[in-house]
Amino acid sequence: MIRIYRALMAAVAALCLLALFAPAQADPSARRAEAELISERASVAPGETIYIALKMTMDPGWHIYWRNAGDAGLPPQLVLKDGTNLPDGALGDMLWPLPKLLPVVPGEIMDYGYDDEAVFALPLTVPRDASGEVRIVAEADYLICEAVCIPESQDVALVLPVGVPVENAKSGTLIARWVAKVPGPFAGEARITDTAQPWTLSLAQSGGFPEGAQVRFFPFEHEISHPADQPQRVGPNGVSLSLTPDRAGKVGEALEGIIRVDARGAEPAGYEIRATRGDVLPGTAETAASALSEAGAAGAQGWQGLLGLVGFAFIGGLILNLMPCVLPVLSMKAIGMVSAAANGQAGELKAHGLWYTGGVLISFLALALVILALRTPTEMLTLGFQMQHAPTVAILALIMFSVGLWLMGTFALGTSVQNLGGGLAGRSGALGAFFTGVLAAVVGAPCVGPFLAAALGAVMTQPAPAVIAVFLAMGLGMALPFLVLSFVPGLQRLLPKPGKWMDTLKQAFAFPMFLTAAWLLAVLADLAGAGAVGWTLVGATAVGFAVWVSRGGGQGRRALAIVALAVGFGLPAVQANVPSGHAGGEPSVPSYAEAVWSVETVAGLLAEGRPVFVDFTASWCASCQVNKLTTLNTKRVKEAFAAADVAFLVADFTQKDPAIAQELQRRGRAGVPMYLWYPAGASEPVVLPELLNQELVIGLVEGR
Repeated sequence: MIRIYRALMAAVAALCLLALFAPAQADPSARRAEAELISERASVAPGETIYIALKMTMDPGWHIYWRNAGDAGLPPQLVLKDGTNLPDGALGDMLWPLPKLLPVVPGEIMDYGYDDEAVFALPLTVPRDASGEVRIVAEADYLICEAVCIPESQDVALVLPVGVPVENAKSGTLIARWVAKVPGPFAGEARITDTAQPWTLSLAQSGGFPEGAQVRFFPFEHEISHPADQPQRVGPNGVSLSLTPDRAGKVGEALEGIIRVDARGAEPAGYEIRATRGDVLPGTAETAASALSEAGAAGAQGWQGLLGLVGFAFIGGLILNLMPCVLPVLSMKAIGMVSAAANGQAGELKAHGLWYTGGVLISFLALALVILALRTPTEMLTLGFQMQHAPTVAILALIMFSVGLWLMGTFALGTSVQNLGGGLAGRSGALGAFFTGVLAAVVGAPCVGPFLAAALGAVMTQPAPAVIAVFLAMGLGMALPFLVLSFVPGLQRLLPKPGKWMDTLKQAFAFPMFLTAAWLLAVLADLAGAGAVGWTLVGATAVGFAVWVSRGGGQGRRALAIVALAVGFGLPAVQANVPSGHAGGEPSVPSYAEAVWSVETVAGLLAEGRPVFVDFTASWCASCQVNKLTTLNTKRVKEAFAAADVAFLVADFTQKDPAIAQELQRRGRAGVPMYLWYPAGASEPVVLPELLNQELVIGLVEGR
């Protein structure tokens, strides 16, 4: 409603009132401002560069506008007319002094500009061959407002004799004073963090800002809400401002504008900034009020505060236990717990739960630390990055294959460990539980819960403690069901009694492991090509050989088995380590899509008036494949897309792609899947849920 009101007010100011008060131009006495051209020289020399200026004097209570007028208004301009004898380029761009805030409707409509007096300097380069006089004949056009807005124009002129340069002391002093008000370059560093709302503009400089200084950001464009407050947080190195983005506002390569610094006992100072995208600069938000905000208080989708993000991460961790990429790994844990409970080994059962939880938590902690170490100011590391690394995928496939062999009974880990020393026998179960936790976390992390992506996206660029807290909460949620089962005796009694069915079930669980290994090989093919898959199959053969040769016992066979294992895991990892662009050429377009996604492609299709649906996907993303199978690749959805002329684009994130990573970051998502829906004529998309259904998609297409 506020947006509609603001737009209505702007339209009234820019259209209705323009026409209503235009006749006032016929009577010069009705003007609300006086415009004149002045110069810092009374006469000029050929080849020199001086300042001339458009001087504006407004009636009390009336104002004119800065280069970005804000919600409504137009900046003044100087239009050269016939009679000017300057060549093109001799007169430079207008310099804009530091503006002030002009509240039109407090809290709803805000403009930027000047009242009383304003002087806009322009550099003038006198031609080297100039003689006689330099003439500037122009028209000053401007919109001047009080309770109403009136467009005014005045003819202005300036004639400067060419010869010996002579200063104009009065005008020169005035121009110099206003040139000093033009914002200069910012000596520090500016950073915009736009992964969550509100955005954070952090400004760091040596020594920080004056004590008690108030800082305000004025944008060159309209990325932010102009009337919104800009809460300020102060640190030893600078300040951070919370910026409310405009409904259609987005940051491109950088956020550009000026900052106004008002300090007690000093003239307001202005600095031009170019804030690059990235993390909040250290030392710019250290007050108590800012701690919660930096930890994620500005989380996306209305989740406020670090505790809220931690809570959603915990629930997302619970959901990870149900993901198809995790279930095969959990079968290993379930078999061990059933055996321990049946034997009445309560202590061993608790140890299973603790070691498994430890494996999960350490893995999620390691994942958080890797993200913190590898993320850069310009690119957010996304969940699933480990699945974009071909050697990692190859090793995971071999691990799944090896676990499948173990479940089939091809070899017994416990017996092997006992043969190495009786004292290690008791530790085999604990180590197995720990390993299961690690494996579940590594494979499960890319399978982000259905509503977890936005929470993670809100925290991925926040300070380290917030990132670590959220990832540990997700790990605890994942480990909790087994931890509770390990420590609550009543639940333990619900576990079935052991029998021959356990061996059968254990062997049956091997097949999901083999299928998981096959899925990982398909991912590996997308990452590094068929050659990497072939070498991984060679590695699997080496692993099988190691299992076979170790059965005979003896030091020689054992050493040969170790060598075979080293070759089996090492060779595929080395061979898979090829550049991600191994296939060469342009990305292929899947059969279900019209084209490969790019920002330019979307802009072109929207310009044609077509609606656009974008599928951000990856071959290693289980949720993505489910959505394709149940929704996007179905006959009903395809027919709906065709009937509405929807352009269906795909952004394949199987391999690393900085453009896709940047778009995920801009939309506040930590990874794929992500789905964007651009209705016809829209400039900004609707971000859809991570889990789709046919009714949702068809309803959007049909406008229901």
